[in-house]
Amino acid sequence: MSPLVADIIGVMGSVLFIGAFAYANKVEKIDKLLFNAVNLAGAILLLTSLSVHFNLAATILETAWAGIALVGLIKAIRDRWAGVDREGTKG
Repeated sequence: MSPLVADIIGVMGSVLFIGAFAYANKVEKIDKLLFNAVNLAGAILLLTSLSVHFNLAATILETAWAGIALVGLIKAIRDRWAGVDREGTKG
């Protein structure tokens, strides 16, 4: 992968993180499925970029971020299947 493509992918991941953070601070009730899916996608894109422009600290951070988002995404999917709403109550 070329350095330019890696930069574009990394910027796309950063935009997803910023968008998710803005969303979380704007809405009254967070859609955890959406929030965690966007964060996971952002982390994957940034990790892809880091495979070209390696930085150990950023790689550790993004790996942790992706892991947390993945756990949150799995929980959000399970909650949706169980009929739990965004506030954590059965609907």
